Amino acid sequence: MPLGANKAAIMGVAGVSTADVVLLYDTDHTNAATVSITSGITSTYGEYVFAIYNLNPATDGTHLGFQGDANGGDNGYDDLLITSTSFNAYHAESDGAAALSYEAGHDQAQAAGFQNISNSSGNGADENNAIKLHLFNPASTTYVKHFYARTSGLYEGDYNQDFFIGGYFNTTSAINAIQFKMSSGNFDATIKMWGVK
Repeated sequence: MPLGANKAAIMGVAGVSTADVVLLYDTDHTNAATVSITSGITSTYGEYVFAIYNLNPATDGTHLGFQGDANGGDNGYDDLLITSTSFNAYHAESDGAAALSYEAGHDQAQAAGFQNISNSSGNGADENNAIKLHLFNPASTTYVKHFYARTSGLYEGDYNQDFFIGGYFNTTSAINAIQFKMSSGNFDATIKMWGVK
């Protein structure tokens, strides 16, 4: 199915088969330390799309990260190696600063840490982030598992930012669990996961 049709199906546009895009997870989280999705990630779908709405951290200036596991979360989320890259466009509310920059601090090179998919998120009552993360063919036992994410959010210093991340899990084991957590503190968010055939 073309990417345009995928987007249409996710948004519920008439005329697109909803059997090709299936909502598998939809939960509101309040004051969560971690969110683990340990079921539904199987060989049934070639792509998984995670949407994170109204991400609001308890701690100012923290990052939301994700990591996978090949044993349903039983091994913990600290042993899959990630190679990734990221860049960020931003503009201050005051119009005092704007730039497009490579974000070396969010890269990983064969590291087992959580991959940041938000950047220094603000924790004010009206501050939040919206994130879309795509994970491709996680059930493959032949190839590495590619992902990319894009975040629109409010930076801690009252900047709008457009944050881009791409990379891969360097494993041929099937990934069947994903965990999200902030770099420090808890968070509120609605998280959804779709399987895309």
